Formats: sequence, structure tokens, C-alpha cells
Amino acid sequence: MDNKLALFEEKEIRKIWKEDKWFFSIIDVILILTNSLNPRDYWYKLKNRVNEEEQIELSTICRRLKLIANDGKSRLTDCADTEGILRIIQSIPSPKAEPFKRWLAQVGSERIEEINNPELAMDRMKKLYEKKGYSKSWVEQRERGITTRHNLTDEWKERGVKIGKDYAILTNEIYKSEFGFSAKEYKNIKGLHESKNLRDSMTNIELALTNLGEATAVEFHKKNNSQGLKHLKEDMNKSGTVLNKAKKEIEKELKRPLVTSENYIELTKK
Repeated sequence: MDNKLALFEEKEIRKIWKEDKWFFSIIDVILILTNSLNPRDYWYKLKNRVNEEEQIELSTICRRLKLIANDGKSRLTDCADTEGILRIIQSIPSPKAEPFKRWLAQVGSERIEEINNPELAMDRMKKLYEKKGYSKSWVEQRERGITTRHNLTDEWKERGVKIGKDYAILTNEIYKSEFGFSAKEYKNIKGLHESKNLRDSMTNIELALTNLGEATAVEFHKKNNSQGLKHLKEDMNKSGTVLNKAKKEIEKELKRPLVTSENYIELTKK
């Protein structure tokens, strides 16, 4: 919820929730409003022009915050809150300026609504997936998976997992034991960039197995009262191994592998 992508006219804008307000990537906004081939250079020249003409430092309304870059890593990025973005787009001649202002207002009000009623966030998520071409059954599967994943990570927190690296280690453990690939290898098979969400490319049955594997891991954690990375990792491996047997039986009956290079949307189109 706090660090994610927004969509304006089907184009992505990175944003992050801090200090009770959204901060948006200025580069992403400039790219959408100007279609510039080099939005970073446009931003640099814009700051200089406004400083010379209006004696205003646009840099003073910006903050350097960590957002996910194209290479999948968190990098410091020039960001501004809604008020700052509105000031910046005043200096950008674009026919999209007015609809973009309305979009900013909508994003802000939706966030407040979601804080007061988290179910709204889930409803909006469903509509976004359906708009991208996912079926209702897939979206329901994905929604259940998000809940299962939250339950699992809550267990990890209570059992001594504190840093992001450990979360990646535990997630990789169940992927490797269940499907035979690390998350990175799985993405490579699907032809996904590191920054993309693997589960958004999974088929219904891949998602179902992933959800069941993580739900089973939660039960193993409780049964064994596991504490610390080492023991949690053992539970993840055991859960993945159990689901791997089911995966092989399904593949045997279907006479095909469950994991292929095609993602969900490609298969749906076929």
C-alpha cells in the first residue's frame, strides 16, 4: 500500500506514502506530460528556466526518496507531494495538465477513503486487474494469495524475521522446493524484468499452488513453534516439498509442465 505504482491513462507513476501524504516521482510525471525522450534532462532544464525567469527554486519543493527503479532496485528519486507536483506542472505546457490535476485530486481522496475502509483498496485492486485482462476467477485467486501472504509474513515477524533480505531468502526457499526455481530464475523463465511482480504472471494453478504452499508453511510454523531464520527456512522447504509432490501428480495427469515461459495474459489471449 505504501510504495506502489499508480496509473494515469494506462501509464505508470511511482509513488510512496510518507508523512500522511503521497509523494510522486517527478520524472514519471514529466514523462507522461511531455513524452520527452529524456525526462531527466527536461527536469534539469525546467529547474534552471524557472529559477531564471521566476526566481523560484523548484528543488526546494522536492524530496529525494527511495523508489523502485527499472532495474528492480530502490534508488533515490526526486519526488514531490501533490502540492509540489501542481506547482511543477504549472511550468509545463501540456494538454494533459488539467486532466492530470483532476487525477491527482482523485488519488489523494482515494487514499484517505482506503485508510478509513481498507476494503475499498481491495475493490480498486480487483478492477485494475480486470481492466488489464485478468479473469474474475484469477483475481479472486490473487486476492486470496495476498491475504495468505500477509498471514505468512506476520508469522515471520513474530518469529524473529526483521530484515527484507530474510524475507527474500524464505520466499526463495519455498519457490525452489515447490517449483524448482528461485524467484529470479522463475522470472527469467517468464521473461519478466526484475522489477515486475512474478505472481501477476502466474496462471490460476500456479497461483493456487503458491497460495497453498504458503498457507501450509504457516501451519508448520505454528506446529513446530519455529523461531529464527534457520528453523523458518526448514518449514518453508518442507511445505514446498509437500506441494512439489502435488505439482508432479498434476503434471503427470495433464501431460505437460505447469510452469512455462508464457504468462497468464498470453495464455488467456490464446
